[in-house]
Amino acid sequence: MSETVRTHLRVRASELVGRNWLNTGGKSLDLEALRGKIVLLDFWTFCCINCLHVLDELRPLEEQYSDVLVTVGVHSPKFEHEADPVALAAAVERYEIHHPVLDDPELETWKAYTARAWPTLVVIDPEGYIVAHLSGEGHADGLAVLIPELIAEHEAKGTLHRGSGPYVAPEPTSGTLRFPGKALFLPAGRGSAPQGTSDGGSAAGAPGPGSASGSATNGAAAHGSWLVTDTGHHRLVELGTDFQTVLGTYGSGTKGHVDGPAAGEDAAARFNEPQGLVLLPEDVAAKAGYDVVIADSVNHRLRGLSLTDGKASTVAGNGVQRLLETGPARVDEDAAGFTGRLSEHPLEVSLSSPWDLVWSRKLNAVVVAMAGTHQIFSFDPLTGAVSIVAGNGLEGLLDGPAHEAWFAQPSGLAEDADGNIWVADSETSALRKLVIGDGGTVTVESAVGRGLFDFGFRDGPAAEARLQHPLGVTVLPDGSVAIADTYNGAVRRYDPSNGTVSTLARGLLEPSDVIVDHTQSAGSEPLLVVVEANQHQLVYVPIPKEAQQVDEGASQTHRPKSPVAPGPLELTVRFTAPTGQKLDDRWGDPTQLKISSTPPELLVSGGGTSVGLLRTLELSSDVPEGVLHITARAAACDGPETEDGEIPDHAACHLYQQDWGIPVLLQADGDTELVLDLRGMD
Repeated sequence: MSETVRTHLRVRASELVGRNWLNTGGKSLDLEALRGKIVLLDFWTFCCINCLHVLDELRPLEEQYSDVLVTVGVHSPKFEHEADPVALAAAVERYEIHHPVLDDPELETWKAYTARAWPTLVVIDPEGYIVAHLSGEGHADGLAVLIPELIAEHEAKGTLHRGSGPYVAPEPTSGTLRFPGKALFLPAGRGSAPQGTSDGGSAAGAPGPGSASGSATNGAAAHGSWLVTDTGHHRLVELGTDFQTVLGTYGSGTKGHVDGPAAGEDAAARFNEPQGLVLLPEDVAAKAGYDVVIADSVNHRLRGLSLTDGKASTVAGNGVQRLLETGPARVDEDAAGFTGRLSEHPLEVSLSSPWDLVWSRKLNAVVVAMAGTHQIFSFDPLTGAVSIVAGNGLEGLLDGPAHEAWFAQPSGLAEDADGNIWVADSETSALRKLVIGDGGTVTVESAVGRGLFDFGFRDGPAAEARLQHPLGVTVLPDGSVAIADTYNGAVRRYDPSNGTVSTLARGLLEPSDVIVDHTQSAGSEPLLVVVEANQHQLVYVPIPKEAQQVDEGASQTHRPKSPVAPGPLELTVRFTAPTGQKLDDRWGDPTQLKISSTPPELLVSGGGTSVGLLRTLELSSDVPEGVLHITARAAACDGPETEDGEIPDHAACHLYQQDWGIPVLLQADGDTELVLDLRGMD
């Protein structure tokens, strides 16, 4: 049996309680109906990139063991918007979740299973007992050991029942676009708009490589066109400025990773939930051999698209999700991460859910919002160099020098007139800025936002203003910044000149991107183009002369508070490497804790970053309640040890990481110990 995840305690699983069920054909499920199956509870929330990674990690296991394994997604929301059942149903469809989902808006089932973080996995055996409790991502290999053990054990006992599960597919959404992600304006001459003839081009009026027809090209693309990542259809669509005329498509529409012809009906190229995209400067594109760089998020790659011949290529990323920072790229004991060049061989570098892209004039490179590792990368199309620009990989909101800064799922980028980069930092509901010096030095600043668990809908002074999971950002003609405030269904405006936030538009369904349109194709004034993801469309939004002032309050994510006593608190994070893996001690202790608190006065001592998974904290008796922010990391590698006990040079390595925000209530009879499972027994 696998000692790495099995618990020897016979703990009966709690009943599954919530508001509603999805993907069951309208039926409610309970544990009795699932008896005889191996049940995998996946506690998730649809804003969380780590949760989305786990969905993809579990798909092969769900397919391989479809007759004995039932995955149940328990959606326990972090943000207020995620408690909306309509938004949840859209997310289940968007992410192609093919298992039952329990809507748990009051965190009833979350509390029953003592979940403390997103994502959390709980395995229940066919007799209804809990056998494993796992936090974070990267547990697929361990589950691949555990599931066959459970199959063998319960087949021998006669308690395993094979057969189909309770999943019922919902009705699919149809339309030209399906949950579009980002959009890019293509000036006339760069997209399908004809510009006469040239020595290497086609005659005026002839369609471009992805075009539907010459007449459509002439009529709709006279002012340029819009290239949209049709994320739910795993392709790109080029639209005319009316947002209705389809000028061309790129990608076959089947998820996957295939390079080659991408344009039109004969397309062979495949993408997997493409998101951000950027148009290279013409001189760079001419040398690189492609015009557009695409953040192919689930493939963990950057792709290149030539608008001349309609071919797609892979320009960065080896397709392996970036989970482990090895050697000099690891965070040190002062929480300082490595920034600088990772490799000049871009196809050998691991990336993690690249989400948005922008061209930086100061860095002369594509800047990448690397949502999966909470960092900002860069990619040079001419040299192939991939570098870390900012972020140490720890999740949260911390400003300062680039190598010490924390981000939390950066998802939108825009460059201003000074060459600085604005960042929509979604999980902290924050607007951040990379201040890039003339020598290439980078400093991170925050304009709006307080932390991982603070959000809301409030205009006014930036220090008090609140956003809710923004995904897009753009710079307006007057130098202010427009924000796609996704979970508030709004476009917000930050004015750096006076440090205030206002609202430009409301009533949008999960706007995922916002861009300034200067084409005057819909009037004489510049407009905003908004990608309205859950309405499956692009829309024009005027920039009002007088912005709205909204105050619907500030909120915090509400989770159960743990009673703890003032004074010493012994923290233990349990981790055991899976069977076939060994802790990676080639660069010292491969485990690490980073601890802070809100308010800071809660922690008298024990904060900061250091190696090891044991720590004694000293809690103040003068603070009645607060939040402990705990990040745990452990690195382990595959393969048998060499004769001298070392990990083989080319072993596959894995990073296990989880970020907890533990609400605590100080009381005299509270606990003096806190035990968390990174990968341990429940």
